[in-house]
Amino acid sequence: MGSGNSELRVEGWVDREISFLKFPFQLGQILIRLPHKNPTSMSTSIPIEDSYTDIIGKAQRGLSINDEVLAAKSGATVAEILILKSGELHEPLLRQVAGVLGLGFNALLALAKSSYKPAPVQEPVGLAHFNTVFEDMTVNSFLVWDPSSKEAAFFDTGADGQPMLDFAASHGLRVKQIFITHTHTDHILDLDRLVKATGAHAWVCEKEPLPNAESFSPGRAFQIGGLTVETRLTSGHAVGGVTFFIPGLSQPVAIVGDSMFAGSMGGGMVSYADALRNNREQILTLPDATIICSGHGPLTTVGEQKHANPFFTA
Repeated sequence: MGSGNSELRVEGWVDREISFLKFPFQLGQILIRLPHKNPTSMSTSIPIEDSYTDIIGKAQRGLSINDEVLAAKSGATVAEILILKSGELHEPLLRQVAGVLGLGFNALLALAKSSYKPAPVQEPVGLAHFNTVFEDMTVNSFLVWDPSSKEAAFFDTGADGQPMLDFAASHGLRVKQIFITHTHTDHILDLDRLVKATGAHAWVCEKEPLPNAESFSPGRAFQIGGLTVETRLTSGHAVGGVTFFIPGLSQPVAIVGDSMFAGSMGGGMVSYADALRNNREQILTLPDATIICSGHGPLTTVGEQKHANPFFTA
């Protein structure tokens, strides 16, 4: 990603103007988090995280299947595999490749044809979604609060936690806790500043301890005012990846980090098999209406991912 040196000023905010390759710059992503704006429409402006070629690559790496083996098992040449992976769609070969890699063909084809568009998700009162620039990508963070007590918590920090601080202040929210889905840099970059600014208690899975956060064992429940926060281990992308399930808003919410995306999932950097199993058992068993709040890309729902995610539709 290339970036310019100019600055863009919006109602007192200063942000660096970025030239995106994968994520076209959208002014709405800055304006949407000003205090008087409604945060609901933001997710629809964020592109999905992975293309069909990204998904093929993740599955190959997870299964340790190189291009030569994939070609042999799918009845193709290596050159044909490389052409497919370059973005030139050949449906019969894609079907063969999907079968070899254990991916759902119809869902993968929808991504290849750009016909999969995550359905718009209305954020319930008590949930706000933030999206900030980190190197050559964007990363999500979330603010959850009890509408009755106004007690609140941050989930991950993104690259810049200031929009969350501003939103909390303008809505009279008291941020008492910060929950970390996993400790990859883009999700904890602003943790020290957020702890200092709010005095909040930070929590992280015991499998990924941090010096400025208290460790907990997955399965432990927390409270945000009257809201219960359940914790589920969804390791695979990260050794201590945790999904936070909050059933008490008008629509249940699962903050999953990079365990699952709209139409994809985080790469199985620790264990591909664990990532697949934990996502099936710990996320896709939640109610279909559950909003999936991913670390990257737009919001989606459990019900949608059951039929739209190639990793779970084979």
